[in-house]
Amino acid sequence: MTDELLGHQRSERQKRIVELFDRVAPSRDEWIKRNAFYYEDDRNFMRFLIPEGLSILELGCGTGELLSKLSPSRGIGIDISPKMIEAAREKHPEFEFHVGDIEIQSILEKLDGPFDIIILSDTLGLLEDCQETLTNIHHLCNNHSRLIVAYYSHLWEPILNLADRFGAKMPQPKHNWLSSQDIVSLLDLADFEVVKREWRQLLPKRLLGLGTLINRYIAPLPLIRNLCLRNYVVARSLTKKSLVKPSVSVIVPCRNEKGNIAPAIERLPRLCDDLETIFIEGHSSEGTYEEALRVKDAHPDLDIKVLKQDGTGKGDAVRKGFDAARGDVLMILDADLTVSPEDLPKFYRAIAEGKGEFINGSRLVYPMQEQAMRFLNFWANQAFSVVFSYLLNQRFTDTLCGTKVLTREAYERIARDREYFGNFDPFGDFDLIFGAAKQNLKIIEIPVRYGSRSYGSTQISRFIHGWLLLKMVVFAFRKLKAL
Repeated sequence: MTDELLGHQRSERQKRIVELFDRVAPSRDEWIKRNAFYYEDDRNFMRFLIPEGLSILELGCGTGELLSKLSPSRGIGIDISPKMIEAAREKHPEFEFHVGDIEIQSILEKLDGPFDIIILSDTLGLLEDCQETLTNIHHLCNNHSRLIVAYYSHLWEPILNLADRFGAKMPQPKHNWLSSQDIVSLLDLADFEVVKREWRQLLPKRLLGLGTLINRYIAPLPLIRNLCLRNYVVARSLTKKSLVKPSVSVIVPCRNEKGNIAPAIERLPRLCDDLETIFIEGHSSEGTYEEALRVKDAHPDLDIKVLKQDGTGKGDAVRKGFDAARGDVLMILDADLTVSPEDLPKFYRAIAEGKGEFINGSRLVYPMQEQAMRFLNFWANQAFSVVFSYLLNQRFTDTLCGTKVLTREAYERIARDREYFGNFDPFGDFDLIFGAAKQNLKIIEIPVRYGSRSYGSTQISRFIHGWLLLKMVVFAFRKLKAL
């Protein structure tokens, strides 16, 4: 791609923008140093949103400073200012930079996409036609690409104007002052689906460490966060979301579930042409492993695998099953069958049609069979659903429902970034949920009917697991909010 501004009739506003940015390009680094705390916080959060090693396109890249902080495997930046691009090429020769107006569709069409991440950081406010520019980005996306829009809160306009007047911030042209909801609406009009919204920086100055404490522990709180300076919106293209007849691996962790093995196979719908079932047996005392082998031999026409768990806990069993699975789509079905296998086609359709990338069952919608969930457990789950919806920035009503579905590609991304959370979850539910939130996956829930056991006894302790939920709340706040 060659640099392209020639032959394009720029508006008077665009001419003023180019002139201003060309003038401030030599002093861009000095402005960043003068407001180091603000930029450090912004870059740290962008690194949280964007794992290292991805292909990144930044539209409105300035001197390439943000791109350099994200450690992409492939980085491309475009900016309307020739002087900004000149500085970017000199400072960061490892990346590819072009002069260009991103509102010209032909310029975007020449880019060699798709990209894992497309960034518009403080760029949307400078565009002549935000909706059309967003619409023109789709061809640079695939079904796992994420568009990240970072922008100032319009509530801060008077303060920012004052800072500009007194020379406390880098001079800026007149912006389109868009609220976070305005940005969401524009994305919706352009056929992008919002996956996550975040608010950061209640205090953009260090102030002897006070800024760090407030931004980490107070700024993320409900209601207060709406007053923050920085808004972040993560979205995915709705034109690139469907899968074509994906294969499926159903993972069935089982411990002391001998009486449920045969019913699990007999009741499991044939979800697709290529279906495998993997039983992961976890040190049972009543012959579950032998029963799984018997069922496998009794159904030679089906692809059934039986594995013994090496470690302990459901989380370990799920990870072993996922590592052994070959399907495009990975499903977890608890061997107690309290969630009906007959509900799995709903999950398959939802993920194949791209309605979500992480599909979680919710037992808290339909009436339950008597004794399926005890009274205190039910109301504790309801309370925690509110808390986790806030922590995950996506509606979540039932974190402990065992039925979870995601693509292999999504799971591999979660597994690659697992070091961020560490080995904290013996049950596996939160390992996947927090990982999905960290990877900006579109999370949706499907209501399921929750029945009582027909064999065996529950392995859930209301007090032990209640304590676990409380620990997960604190852990999630630290790892997902208090950054």
